[in-house]
Amino acid sequence: MTLSSMLVSRDWQEISVLECILGGLHIGVDIEAHPERARAKLSRSKIDAVIVDCDLDGAGDFLRELQNDLINKSVPVVVLRGSHKSSSGKIQPPSFEFQKPISVEQAVHTLSAARNMILDGRLRYHRQPLHVPVALTCGPRKRIAAKLLNLSQGGVGIRAPKRLAASGPVKVSFALPGTKLSIKLQGELAWTDKQGNAGIRFLEMDGGMKRDLQLWLEQQYLSV
Repeated sequence: MTLSSMLVSRDWQEISVLECILGGLHIGVDIEAHPERARAKLSRSKIDAVIVDCDLDGAGDFLRELQNDLINKSVPVVVLRGSHKSSSGKIQPPSFEFQKPISVEQAVHTLSAARNMILDGRLRYHRQPLHVPVALTCGPRKRIAAKLLNLSQGGVGIRAPKRLAASGPVKVSFALPGTKLSIKLQGELAWTDKQGNAGIRFLEMDGGMKRDLQLWLEQQYLSV
């Protein structure tokens, strides 16, 4: 699933540099030279991030509307600081910013951070469908073979042969598809039903495993 951005600027030299960088980060870009047209597009389209050139007439008012959710959007805002200050009044500190003329190194760093923020927001609610075996350990000895149905940053959905006990810790173990990684985590039952379906919330995860899981989920999400 491609990420999307809107670049509000008329500085075509800077636009060409940003298009190259955004393309390298697998972020689609829609160029709009007029804040009023950008405002109209944002009111009816899903955009993941907005990059605004402060040298553009009307940029200050447009940024304030974005920051105050007046366009009914809550997206990361990247401000491109220009050669002169906007006369449209004070704006709140943006999510990200860099200066003109654009330093490619700084722009890559800033836009990569914005991309990570977008993906974090998307993946927070994303559940990746799966159909792989999962081993559950409930209590000191009780081991149950089940089917993993979906996976997220915070837990898994599974189907067991029978209803799981609704209390106590659960150890979850499964192989991450397409990798040599074995995921072993401590969790707790968030919900369960009579058909053996259940949701398990992760309780503990070390930094390395968290990064591996995040990277795998990103790859699956962006490959759709």
